[in-house]
Amino acid sequence: MQAPAEDLAEQLRDRGLRATTTRVAVLRAVGELSGHPDTDTIASRVRQTLGTISTQAVYDGLHAMTRVGLLRRIEPAGSPARYETRVGDNHHHVVCRSCGAAQDVDCVVGAAPCLTPSDEAGFLIDEAEVTFWGLCPECRTASASGSAAAR
Repeated sequence: MQAPAEDLAEQLRDRGLRATTTRVAVLRAVGELSGHPDTDTIASRVRQTLGTISTQAVYDGLHAMTRVGLLRRIEPAGSPARYETRVGDNHHHVVCRSCGAAQDVDCVVGAAPCLTPSDEAGFLIDEAEVTFWGLCPECRTASASGSAAAR
C-alpha cells in the first residue's frame, strides 16, 4: 500500500525539495507502478490523478527526486530510463530480452559494491551496477508455446 500524500510530501521536504502537487503525484506513481516504470508510463499515471500535466514537469520531478536519492534511475541497454523507489541498498536488476520487463535482484555476493574489479584505476568504488539479461517467465512460456506450434 502506498504512503498517504502527507507522508510523501514529508519525504520530499526531508530531502530539501518543495512538496508540490506534481512531485507528490510523481513519487506516488513510481511507488504504485510495478516493473521499474519509464517516464511515459509515470506521466500517464500522474495524468490520471492530476489531469493535464506536461511531460517536462514529470521529467523535472524525476530528476529532482533522483538527485536527492528518493528515486533511483536505471538505464538498461536499449531501454528508456526507468525509475524505482528502492534506493540505497545496491541491488541489481534482471531484464527480459524479449518484453523488457525488469525486476530487482538482491546484491550478488557480500557487501556493497558486491563485485571487486581487477583494477580500480585509483577510484574509490562504492557501487556496482549489474544487469542480468534473459527471458522472463511469460516470454519463456510464449517462446516454448511458439516452438511447439511450429513443429
